[in-house]
Amino acid sequence: MSTRAMKTGTSRFRLSRPRKGLRRGGAAAAAAVVAAVMTAGALAPPAAVAATRPDAVQQGLNALVRGGQPAALASVEDAGGRARTYTAGVGDLATGAKVPRDGQVRIGSNTKTFTAVVVLQLVGEGKIGLDGWVDTYLPGVVRGKGLDGGKITVRQLLQHTSGIPDYGADISDEEMLHRYFEPRDLVDVALKHGAAFEPGKKWSYSNTNYVLAGLIVQKVTGRPLAEEIDRRIVRRIGLRHTYFPGQGDRGIREAHPKGYHRMKKGEPLRDVTRLDPSAGWAAGQMISTNSDLNRFFTALLDGDLLPPAQLAEMRRTMPIGDTGAGYGLGLMSRPLSCGGVYWGHGGDIAGYETRGGVTDDGRAANVAVTSIPLEGAGIRRVEKVVDTALCG
Repeated sequence: MSTRAMKTGTSRFRLSRPRKGLRRGGAAAAAAVVAAVMTAGALAPPAAVAATRPDAVQQGLNALVRGGQPAALASVEDAGGRARTYTAGVGDLATGAKVPRDGQVRIGSNTKTFTAVVVLQLVGEGKIGLDGWVDTYLPGVVRGKGLDGGKITVRQLLQHTSGIPDYGADISDEEMLHRYFEPRDLVDVALKHGAAFEPGKKWSYSNTNYVLAGLIVQKVTGRPLAEEIDRRIVRRIGLRHTYFPGQGDRGIREAHPKGYHRMKKGEPLRDVTRLDPSAGWAAGQMISTNSDLNRFFTALLDGDLLPPAQLAEMRRTMPIGDTGAGYGLGLMSRPLSCGGVYWGHGGDIAGYETRGGVTDDGRAANVAVTSIPLEGAGIRRVEKVVDTALCG
């Protein structure tokens, strides 16, 4: 995981070396072609409206494409339920195909919020203790230099205060794209380093925390994590375009823009759409759309997925450095330029970055781009479009 990702609270899995065969002119084509489309979203309510001219959100997406993104997509809903979807750029650099309206993308660390919701549902059902020890559910699993699952709580996993290191730096670029990982493989990679700090003493973002949380869900329920997420969240609130890819499922099932990556500045973009997402698992494996993410976070904040006590715990945040953002239990708050905050998570995984969330008064916005910015300024530009959408 990159330092930038740790500061923003989202995963940025390292990627394989670029594949051969993509034209070097692809990046230039992405900047030159802006196929902007604005229509009602696939899940938009009947009151959805269409714009007659580019508004600030569309202008923001266009700017992301001019800045080098192959494609940018957004879904925005106001407090009255009126929804708009936007696209800019091209969905395929090789063919120049249009960006699918509200297309599916890999949502990276937004998966953590889904995992946290399932854990907190089980807390509400009395099957998991939020302040119970990890060893209660996974006896003997968390052991290492300074690491003891009998001294780390479930809460500390969900809030990244466990002191368990991240596994990402020890997995090669090629493995991140192409190798299948069992969840315990990921945990074992991290544990060999020992504790990063004493549990509860600091905040440090670690994908390993959520792999362990996913293993706890499976141990308690006796069912696969993907099945529990589907049953308890996806089908419950009608997320028609959201799923947890199964073992060996390397593609994206529905219409989607291709995802691209460059390892360093100046390199051409490479197609990394097909990959094995198992290095993300409970921390970053899922696929969704902007509209479905808006629906998910809205339902969550409305209390449709958690009892009041567990939702309140989820929203209890601790500051992430001096960024103005806070991290709760798989849920982040970020400040808005127009005052207040919005609640969401965000995620980076090979080929895609997503940012967005909802406000307490019901506004929702999510933005996706089809390559991970290499610099902090790039991610801030994506977040600025979210701010524009929520404050406009």
